[in-house]
Amino acid sequence: MEKLPTTSLLDDDTNHVWHPYSSTHSETPVFAVASASGTYLKLENGRQLIDGMSSWWCAIHGYNVPELNRAIKQQLDNMAHVMFGGLTHKPAVALCKKLVEITPEKLETVFLADSGSVSVEIAMKMAVQYWQAKNNKNKQKFISLKNGYHGDTLGAMSVCDPVTGMHTLFSDILAKNYFIPSPACAFGEHCTEEQLADLQATLKSHHQSIAALILEPIVQGTGGMKFYSADYLKQAKALCEQYNILLIADEIATGFGRTGKLFACEHANISPDIMCVGKSLTGGYITLAATLCTKEVSETISTNPPHVFMHGPTFMGNPLACSVALESIKLLQTSNWQQNIQRIEKQLTHELTPCQQFDDVFEVRILGAIGVVELKQAVDMTIIQQAFVDAGVWIRPFGRLIYLMPPYIIKEDELHTLCQAIFNILKHRKYQ
Repeated sequence: MEKLPTTSLLDDDTNHVWHPYSSTHSETPVFAVASASGTYLKLENGRQLIDGMSSWWCAIHGYNVPELNRAIKQQLDNMAHVMFGGLTHKPAVALCKKLVEITPEKLETVFLADSGSVSVEIAMKMAVQYWQAKNNKNKQKFISLKNGYHGDTLGAMSVCDPVTGMHTLFSDILAKNYFIPSPACAFGEHCTEEQLADLQATLKSHHQSIAALILEPIVQGTGGMKFYSADYLKQAKALCEQYNILLIADEIATGFGRTGKLFACEHANISPDIMCVGKSLTGGYITLAATLCTKEVSETISTNPPHVFMHGPTFMGNPLACSVALESIKLLQTSNWQQNIQRIEKQLTHELTPCQQFDDVFEVRILGAIGVVELKQAVDMTIIQQAFVDAGVWIRPFGRLIYLMPPYIIKEDELHTLCQAIFNILKHRKYQ
């Protein structure tokens, strides 16, 4: 094989690597990372950046965590992988048992997946097959919230916002589902009958063809970082029961403490029929997700033709991923994570709220370890990304949103640096 000529890492990246949500001709800078530890990313050029993103919201314990390193190394010496069809192993069984213990009640069966998007695909297939097994073959559609986001695979895209979402290019080939306006009642507010009217009307008119309502509980993530009322979620669950449809809770971004509760469904004290988890599941170490469901769902599918659930990823139940996930949950449960989230929320409120003074800022909102500054116009990524790196921080805005989702271990001075960087960039207009 002919060897490629010797070039720099970034040159090779430009020539051969296609990054997420980007063009191969993108002018947005890419920065090479040499290592990561604690809350810091060390670039190849020696510069250190405080991470405000938790690597797309998954590295809740930070980086190079001794306990997680040890778990994966020990498992590697024992068994890196084995097929999950017809075989099982301790890491997978222990993880599934732990997930059942910590998630909302009645979720008793776990199907392991490779990624968040895949867990959503699995949840949707479960919902449809559940109704097929009950001889209700008309219930094949879904109802979802506008400004919702559930992943980038084909089925998941069909329940993302079809107008304001990022998948409009594919709208002609996606399954047609029902969409209602995102909740108008903000987090902490009571939800009125009028604010639930669209959901109730759609369910009343189309419940015979709807398999499930799928939503992100409390926090709509990539669709706009909007926080909505727990009362809406509670009443939505009641409407699902009234109209005989399943509720799928997409906890991929919110699960494992980000909103101040272990799972966002707890804010409304509800238990969904199906729930997806991912991202923080392994503490940001290896890709892994899971779809949990009630015994009613799993038993109905398993006791009616074809008596099996037809899904099986090659790397399902990977022992390395399951081992580090189990240790990540243990580390979270034995830490002062609730106090850390409260501390982060308090500091974000204190230090980001002053950004509201700038004319270009539409709104500042904070919930748990999530801080959002929404602008009136979209940022220029070629300008703002370099400005953040120059300030010694890693913050990755999108659209009109500049936001923080830091690791739970972040120190006060580190979080101050992140917040101050946002304030200064807004003050000096280094974003357009």
